[in-house]
Parts: sequence; structure tokens; C-alpha cells
Amino acid sequence: MVLGKVKTLAVYFDYLNDNNVPVYSGGDSVSGRVVIEVAGEVRVKTLNITARGVAKVRWTESRNAGANTAYTQNYTEEVEYLNHSDTLIGEERDEDSPEEALTVLNTGLHEFAFSFLLPQMPLATSFEGKHGSVRYWVRAELHRPWLLPVRVKKEFTVFEHIDINTPLLLAPQAGTKDKTLCCWFCASGPISLSAKIERKGYTPGESLQIFAEVENCSSRVVVPKAALCQTQTYFAKGKARQLQQQVAALRGDTLPQGKSQSWDGKLLHIPPVSPSILDCPLIRVEYSLMVYVDIPGGLNLSLSLPLVIGTIPLHAFTSRTSSISSYCCTVSWPERPEAPPSYSDLAVTEEQRRGCLERCEGSEVNQEGQGTLQAYITEFRFQPPPLYSEVDPNPDEFCTCLSRCLST
Repeated sequence: MVLGKVKTLAVYFDYLNDNNVPVYSGGDSVSGRVVIEVAGEVRVKTLNITARGVAKVRWTESRNAGANTAYTQNYTEEVEYLNHSDTLIGEERDEDSPEEALTVLNTGLHEFAFSFLLPQMPLATSFEGKHGSVRYWVRAELHRPWLLPVRVKKEFTVFEHIDINTPLLLAPQAGTKDKTLCCWFCASGPISLSAKIERKGYTPGESLQIFAEVENCSSRVVVPKAALCQTQTYFAKGKARQLQQQVAALRGDTLPQGKSQSWDGKLLHIPPVSPSILDCPLIRVEYSLMVYVDIPGGLNLSLSLPLVIGTIPLHAFTSRTSSISSYCCTVSWPERPEAPPSYSDLAVTEEQRRGCLERCEGSEVNQEGQGTLQAYITEFRFQPPPLYSEVDPNPDEFCTCLSRCLST
């Protein structure tokens, strides 16, 4: 709590994204200002800042130790990613000097800049969950003689970037399942489900295109559905705690007995969610697309396709290449292309060739001397391309025709 002559103590970051949120990643420089507003002279011993980054998990489980005995087991773990301290006002106390050096702040606003580097290592993405969190913050503390310190804390966001423009995350995901419903000794026909998505990696704000086929040969009325699920897994003391929740869903049309239904690119929008967290030893956040058939009075037929929610969106060229690749996977190409036509099918007869030469020899040469040259070109056009080892079968006629062209 800010008391006395200190009216304001605040922390501001220099870099903000489009939503006015300070966002950084490993290796970035974090800079900002500590702003103090005072009414009257204030003597200050020190102004310190501390930057911390911590992943922490905590949950409890009730256990029975006997007939009438129960106890609660606590599971807690913590991993530190960042710990940086700096002094903006004041110096270390000199042992030879009995008095501490004090700094006097006059009435008005005072700003003190700070900066530090985030570690050059994979940092866990900022996250808030039911049993744990990953948080990064800067804390400023103002110490004055004979008074309680004034503190302020400001959090900032860290993203460990995931680029979805990689072969692994651009690969299509597909699966097929079927199920036969049974009631005592009677079995109805099967329900079959197949689903496919264009790639494994997406970013918040995109839409999943779902391609699916559902065939209902059972005696019940079923409904195909799809949901984007987030799975949070927490680890502590060798134990794991898992929590799953839906973040988006869609519903198909009711499917009666003996009918089928196709989804030709049905869209499921991805809301603003946390990116996947895959490298933190305490918290893991994963995503999957659940395509399932809702069966009244029975267990659903479910198909799970793994997803990765990244931070670097799909590039335009990569998107086009991925679409072409996905299309090529669905096109049925001929097993063997047709062979080109044989040169023998295009060859002219000897009579046609000689007749053409005779007509050209009898024609008069025009003023530009094109007659005989046209004969040579015509003969060449009617002849099929020779093999490299072929010898001209009519060397005399060719030389005679060529010499006439040169003489003109």
C-alpha cells in the first residue's frame, strides 16, 4: 500500500504488443521504467527491482490410513526460469561510515530506467491453470528510513515460440474407427467414422477444416460431433494430475438408421487459447481434435487427432504447398501414363516426299529468293526426326537442293 508523501509507485514496460501487453521470448531484452510520484521531499534509502520467472504446481489428495483415519497429501513443485535483481537508487552501505547515504526526491514525478536480458534458453510459456501456473514479473521496492517499504508488482508475458511451418506440423492427420452395438445376444450393424484435417499445427484465430465420413448401419439415431480439447497435465513428486476441457465444439445433423453423412471441410474456429506447452517439466498443455459419434444409451465412437497450437502462423507459400499436397493425396492418378506417339506414325511416304521436291524444283524463284529455300524447309518438315546414328539416305538430293539455295 502506498502511504504518506509517496503518491504513486508504478512499473511500465517499454515494449507492448497490439493489445498493450508486454510480450517477450527467450533471449529478449526487457526494459522499462519505475515511476515515483511524491508530494513533498522524500528521503529514500534504496529503490530495488527484482525480476522473477517461476513455474509452480500444487494440488492435494485425500487418503485413508485406516478405518477411521484420513489425511491430506500435498503435492508441490517449483522450477525457476528467471531471477534478476538490480538497485536503481542507493548504494551498498560502507562499513566505515556510520550513516547510510540517502537520496532526496523532490515534489513531482521521477523515472528510473531498468533493463535485463531473459536467459538464452527455452522458457516455459506464461500459463494459468487450475493446479499450477507459469508466471513472470518485475517487483519494485522503495525503502525509506523508519517506514515500511512500498512495493509494486507488474507481470509480463513470455512465449516460447512454436513455428507451425515445419514438416512435422504441416503433415495431414487422419484416422478411422468403427463400432458394433450389442444388446445381450443381439448385434446391430456397425457405425463407422473416418476423419481428416489438413495439418497438425494451427494458431489461435484460425479455423480447422474437418473432412469426415460417418455411416450409421445400426438401429439407433446418432449425431456426429467434433470438439477441440485442451489437456493440462501437472507433475510433482513423481505423481501426475490431469485435467481436460473443451475449448470449442460443433455439431452435425442427426443421422438416422441406414444413412451416412459427409463433412466436406466443416469449420471449427480456434478461440484465443494458450499455446501448447511441451518442454516444461512441471506443466504440459496439449491439444487434440475429438471427432465422435454421439450414441444415445451407449459409449460414443471417438476418434482423436493430435494438434499443436503454435505462435508463428502459417506462411502464404507454405499454405499453398500444404493445400496442393493435401489435394494430391486425395486424387487418384493413373498407374501408368500413356506413351507418346511413335515417330513411325507421323512419317510420310517416299512418294509424298518426292512429289513435294518435284513441285518445289519446278516453281519459280521469287524476287527475295524464297522458292528453293521453301522446298528445303518443306522437306525438313515432312521428315521425322532422325536417330542420332542415322545416316541421310538421300545425300545427293539434299546437296543439290542446298546448292540451289546458296546460288540464289
